[in-house]
Amino acid sequence: MKKHSYPGRFITFEGGEGVGKSTNIAFVADWLKEQGITVVVTREPGGTEIAEKIRNDLLKAHHSEDMTAMTELLLVFAARAQHIEKVIVPALQRGEWVICDRFSDSTMAYQGYGRELPRADIELLTGLVQKDLQPDCTLLLDAPVATGMARASRRAEQGIEQTDRFELEKLSFFEKVRQGFLELAAHSPRFHKLDATQPLDKVQRDIESVLKAVLSGDVT
Repeated sequence: MKKHSYPGRFITFEGGEGVGKSTNIAFVADWLKEQGITVVVTREPGGTEIAEKIRNDLLKAHHSEDMTAMTELLLVFAARAQHIEKVIVPALQRGEWVICDRFSDSTMAYQGYGRELPRADIELLTGLVQKDLQPDCTLLLDAPVATGMARASRRAEQGIEQTDRFELEKLSFFEKVRQGFLELAAHSPRFHKLDATQPLDKVQRDIESVLKAVLSGDVT
């Protein structure tokens, strides 16, 4: 998939549960604003009224009926189609920077590697929904599964965040997801893998280095 042709920049954050995406996205947004850049912070699934309703059904609503893996996949892409057309592309067209918590790499990691759905099907849907849209840079926050899940559990216990449907999966599921992210990162130069077990200030210094390279044009 070729790089998009919009004047704005599209930065995505990826990683498993509890790796610190929200904290570091806030850091990036503030850092870019200090450089005089207009920033749109959004998330997937979600980002629009319709996409947020899909997110709730997909993640937060605990249904009595089991959701099939294919239904899950199609809901993710339905939300993404709305999000791209209503939020992401308009912002990029205006020359703004879009910082997105998860995008299609999460779909490949969770539904492709985790659920073991055919990757060719995911690639087909990706091309249909994204067309020429691809992140300029993807920051992968990586940590051992046990570390991330412990952090996610603490957030739920403290009432900071409701446990979602994915967080109830077995550790073996998340090991496959992590392996998926690592394989995706190994085969794409837009990925920048960061050790999320480091102290936060070190993680953010690493992120700042990547952002400076993006600003200078050294990351394409």
